[in-house]
Amino acid sequence: MSGRTQQVVEAIRARIGGKSLAPGEKLPSVRRLAREMAASPSTVVDAYDRLVNEGLVHARPGSGFYVSAARTPPPLAVAEPRRDRAIDPLWVSRQALDAGAGAFTPGCGWLPADWMPLDSLRRALRHAARGPDAAIAEYGGTQGPLALRALLARRLAGQGLDVGPDRVLLTASGTEAIDLVCRSLLNPGDTVLLDDPCYFNFQALLRAHRATIVSVPYTPAGPDPVAFAAAVEAHRPRLYITNSALHNPTGATLSPQVAHKLLLAAAGCGMTIVEDDIFSEFEPEPSPRLAALDGLASVIRIGSFSKTVSASLRCGYIAASAEHIDALVDLQVATRFGGPSPVTAHALLAVLGDGAYRRHLDQLRRRLATARVEAAERLSSVGITPWIMPRGGFYLWCRLPAGCDAAALARSALADGVVLAPGNVFSPTESAPDFMRFNVAHLEDPRVLATLARHIAAAPRDAGIVASASVSAR
Repeated sequence: MSGRTQQVVEAIRARIGGKSLAPGEKLPSVRRLAREMAASPSTVVDAYDRLVNEGLVHARPGSGFYVSAARTPPPLAVAEPRRDRAIDPLWVSRQALDAGAGAFTPGCGWLPADWMPLDSLRRALRHAARGPDAAIAEYGGTQGPLALRALLARRLAGQGLDVGPDRVLLTASGTEAIDLVCRSLLNPGDTVLLDDPCYFNFQALLRAHRATIVSVPYTPAGPDPVAFAAAVEAHRPRLYITNSALHNPTGATLSPQVAHKLLLAAAGCGMTIVEDDIFSEFEPEPSPRLAALDGLASVIRIGSFSKTVSASLRCGYIAASAEHIDALVDLQVATRFGGPSPVTAHALLAVLGDGAYRRHLDQLRRRLATARVEAAERLSSVGITPWIMPRGGFYLWCRLPAGCDAAALARSALADGVVLAPGNVFSPTESAPDFMRFNVAHLEDPRVLATLARHIAAAPRDAGIVASASVSAR
């Protein structure tokens, strides 16, 4: 909106607010108000149209513009997130997504805006806006733009996955990709195997699908292979959903030996593995991929670029066998009438094709390597100990001081505007009461550590947690 148009809008709002224009009263004609305010008629028309869009004014064809009936305007303030809600797998998401501008979010799952390639994003959005009219105004194709799928296929080839663009499906997000797979392959009551701990939204999504969740302990080399094989044999799960590369929340990396044992166990019962590869760009060197070892025979690869490009520019993908892709395309059309916005997909293609993206990733890895070490040192100073030091990424899975309850700490810190991620939201068996996941990129402000230290010092110690921590498999 131009400054002159804004002045006209504010002038009419002031007249209505001051009761010099009453409900139902006709506004000055366009020409008259243009003369009064020394503005062009087109500026006044634009201002009146904007007031109509707000509902403050309505137009009567052939008659003019009139003040709308008096009504209570909706509040502009955003409602505070519920602080008393149960600490469950949705708690961290709700608190972090709804946190106010002044809040600290070391429990969130994304990088701060100033860590992202903002210049490339702005160039990409301008490029998308200048694109074909159809990309701005029409639905996209059923699998997403071919150029972006081809780029993703080339990237997957670099990880040992020989797939063509026809075996890549673009989705509205990484979460949407998992949801589509669950819709396609699960019936209510089906058993799904998860890591313990695991990404909390896996649990939330599976509960929405009314699946039965079985979990296996996660180790620094991946899921415990003996427990994994026993769970597969006992429960015959339909799916196993996991993170590859850098595991969420632990930051651990799957070893080649464990990867082979998982695939052997899965093959024995016809189980499909869903491999979420969203953190692969943060690895210094590639680690084993179940999808590459299996050739996408019984593994479905999903991913997105919300962690390295933009959490706002939502676009995910699925790489799978031709049979799976065909069924998932039909399901996506039925439930969403297509995948990601063409504008989003074209903007993402422009960012990924920009030579600056590789430099951005290199800088991000270096910056995070420093941030992980510094965060571990600061956390250790208040008695919080990292479980392992990850090879990459932005998570530290940490044990709290003896007897400190993570859920109680998270709730008390929230009162001071600090959103934390307590361990049991990640644990299907709720066996991580003394663990916390920290995002190192959101720990740089010294006020966060000061808040943690204050609440840890004031927290009562739970003898039960001390006892459970001493025998924890983690």
